[in-house]
Amino acid sequence: MLSIPLAALDERPQTVVNTSSDEVSCHPNPREAAVIDEFHRIKRLPPYVFAEVNRLKAEARAAGADIVDLGMGNPDMPTPPHIVEKLIETVKKPRTHRYSASKGIAGLRRAQAAYYERRFGVKLDPETQIVATLGSKEGFANMAQAITAPGDVILVPNPTYPIHEFGFIISGASIRHIPASNGPEFLRGVERAAKYSIPKPLAMVLSYPSNPTAMTADLDFYTEAVQLAKRLGLIILSDLAYAEIYFDDNPPPSVLQVPGAIDVAVEFTSLSKTYNMPGWRMGFAVGNERLIAALARVKSYLDYGAFTPIQVAAAAALNGPQDCVEEIRRIYKSRRDTLVESFTRAGWPIPPPPATMFAWAPIPEPFRDIGSVEFAKLLIEKAEVAVSPGLGFGEYGEGYVRIALVENEHRIRQAARNIKKFLSQSTGAMHNVIPLQQKASG
Repeated sequence: MLSIPLAALDERPQTVVNTSSDEVSCHPNPREAAVIDEFHRIKRLPPYVFAEVNRLKAEARAAGADIVDLGMGNPDMPTPPHIVEKLIETVKKPRTHRYSASKGIAGLRRAQAAYYERRFGVKLDPETQIVATLGSKEGFANMAQAITAPGDVILVPNPTYPIHEFGFIISGASIRHIPASNGPEFLRGVERAAKYSIPKPLAMVLSYPSNPTAMTADLDFYTEAVQLAKRLGLIILSDLAYAEIYFDDNPPPSVLQVPGAIDVAVEFTSLSKTYNMPGWRMGFAVGNERLIAALARVKSYLDYGAFTPIQVAAAAALNGPQDCVEEIRRIYKSRRDTLVESFTRAGWPIPPPPATMFAWAPIPEPFRDIGSVEFAKLLIEKAEVAVSPGLGFGEYGEGYVRIALVENEHRIRQAARNIKKFLSQSTGAMHNVIPLQQKASG
């Protein structure tokens, strides 16, 4: 199991103060920020951690720098041709141009049910246990809207993908951070947090394979999590967006494989990474009927669902040949292996991730004192490589950066060469960024 040294759980109720989504590419100017910060829900959102890194990246590119961008988790490969062809075929039919179904067309929900039975051996009712969402992120955020009352307590791993907490913060909840892990220590943290939280927590978030840490969980872990949730009266919200991006011939399980899990759990999946369909915005929430009904009701007030041709094409992806998924997985594995091998030779050892399209990399020792944001800025300025600072995924992500496998092997090797040259510089040449006490000890 992947082990990450993280701070001990603070027994006091917490609200987050320092993270934001890595899918936002811009930030308001100070004048705009002063206006929007007047609003109650906006005031609950912290400053945008990635803003300065993104600004430096944009400035470097404007100045002609060839930045190898391993920051945002935005798949760079094309959507498989048979999915695109189904979209084109369907969009030519005028009747598909009308409003669609908020919960998803019946054929798409049936396709997702077939996927769950084929992949996990889990039988789902397409009418009552499946909702199509505009990506897993939207589904997660609207589930938070559906089930959260102001003041509710939600248990969230830290570090984690930002929507896992900010969907609930926007809904008025308070967040208790549990140091992220994939073993019994995480569940002990949940139990401890439940004991010391007033009011009693409403839900806990699980996310395996994890963005950003890439850690995975096995069925034994899920079994214990379900038992604990039932004992504590908790809802489980499981993010399984990276179910098909794994590298060691060990497919990640679903929490719904645990007998009785459907009594307490909803799981979110996405086609974005599985089929290279990020811009299509197609995902699903599946599981407990009561929770799915609540999500469907909220969505019915907010949207008419994805464009029907997109839903038809998504059904074709799920029902069609899956060799494209195997090829996408092979490409990510090749990129992972290239990253680990070339960065390690460059002097920056990278633990090989078992899944996802990310590597979770400890900051090299000479730079740990400056923190993940400053180190990410330094990589842009000195090595022309962009990564995501770990602080953007929670305070316990400090000391790490997330590296996305969104460039080909040639570009990854180029990044490694740039980094090798950067790391070979003496610390004395970077006196303005490395603390003096660190130089003295190095």
